[in-house]
Amino acid sequence: MSKVWMITGAGRGMGLDFAKAVLASGDKLVATGRNPERVAEAIGQSENLLVVTLDITKPADADSALKAALKRFGRIDVLVNNAASFYAGYFEELTPEQMDLQLTSGLIGPMSVTRAVLPVMRSQGSGKIVSISSTASLVGFEFCSAYAASKFALDGWMESLQREVAPFGIETMIVNPGFFRTELLTDDSTQYAPSSIGDYDERRAQHFAFWKSANGQQPGDPAKLAQALIALVNLPELPRRFIAGADAVGMIEQKLALVQQQIDAHRQLSSSLTFEA
Repeated sequence: MSKVWMITGAGRGMGLDFAKAVLASGDKLVATGRNPERVAEAIGQSENLLVVTLDITKPADADSALKAALKRFGRIDVLVNNAASFYAGYFEELTPEQMDLQLTSGLIGPMSVTRAVLPVMRSQGSGKIVSISSTASLVGFEFCSAYAASKFALDGWMESLQREVAPFGIETMIVNPGFFRTELLTDDSTQYAPSSIGDYDERRAQHFAFWKSANGQQPGDPAKLAQALIALVNLPELPRRFIAGADAVGMIEQKLALVQQQIDAHRQLSSSLTFEA
């Protein structure tokens, strides 16, 4: 039986590759985005496709999108929390408003969409929730403090959510991609902190140059990630986490080795903190 997918941010970047792969597999798709006309134009026509408006920063949009999806297809089997934004810059220079926007798009938005979908999945007794996170949810990067904060929080929420919803037959998976050749680093998707503190000038210029030059040169192929996502969702059991890309594997292995090194270095002190009756 074909699955019904719901993908946020399906009109561009990685979400568009996901959408095309789902339809090519023969499954049904609820493709969402802030501009439904743009989403429909990007994906093309299909009898298995429903395009609906969904700005993940507006909880009411999630509720109305879900109602439209159920009216058309009757169920939701797979939710992919894909839509996000990127606010880059040093923490001291990022405005409170930019930090709020990053957390809203990267954490609160996926929460709102998931909150809308969970009652349906509970009533079905099944469902899969996939959240597209980042290597920056496991490894902190200079100039990415806002983005990393939203992604670290996303991972913690998803890990905890799995324990809460597993008794209802609902599974979750965190996807931690490395650098993939999407539109995330374009001027339409990346917002930078205002340059306001002279002490950061030299390093800021270096990071500006890096991020600008990285756009269009990322090693990961989002079309291949889309195929991997289809394969993982079709497994008998959904993995709890998928590290996507050789660069991501390398960085996270380094992080795990460092954590283990720090555990070993202070194991005796850590183990001496038991309350003595």
